[in-house]
Amino acid sequence: MRSYSLLLLAAVASPALAQGVKQAGAPKTPAAAASAVADVRDQWHTLSGYVLQAAMDVPEDKYAFKPTPAVRSMGELFTHVAGAQSMFCAVALGQKPPAEDAVKVTTKADVVAALKQSNANCERAYAQSDAASGGSVDVFGKQHSRLYVLIMNATHDGEHYGNLVTYMRMNNMVPPSSK
Repeated sequence: MRSYSLLLLAAVASPALAQGVKQAGAPKTPAAAASAVADVRDQWHTLSGYVLQAAMDVPEDKYAFKPTPAVRSMGELFTHVAGAQSMFCAVALGQKPPAEDAVKVTTKADVVAALKQSNANCERAYAQSDAASGGSVDVFGKQHSRLYVLIMNATHDGEHYGNLVTYMRMNNMVPPSSK
């Protein structure tokens, strides 16, 4: 997961760094105000939106689908994302996080509600300023910036949305990102 986080960090940081580099022959225009948190928030909105839409699109009888017994079912992936988001975003706000596996719902309506609640929890974390996001927090026993945690959350959502895309395709469903 660390390599995904570093890749996402590089993708977010590159445009911000590039703003200071003037291309030869480029007209002189004021640089847009860059915000690392806003860039990460945009990515997270996309990914968390896809996960939530997938949860709403998948029929409830498919929530138990597993391609193999060794992996999470679709419903378990949705609840895992909901729990992990609440955990990551609490950490990013400097709050005591709930357990990653705290979401224990099984019905489609409850799963969708849990995802919506975790998205609402994360909205507060992604609303913090760049200055606040530079604050240090404990992440699995190591010190990182709050921005790092926000990147981890978005990356984690993307990782599991990839699982969900595969599960949906295996069940002849079109994932939200392909609609």
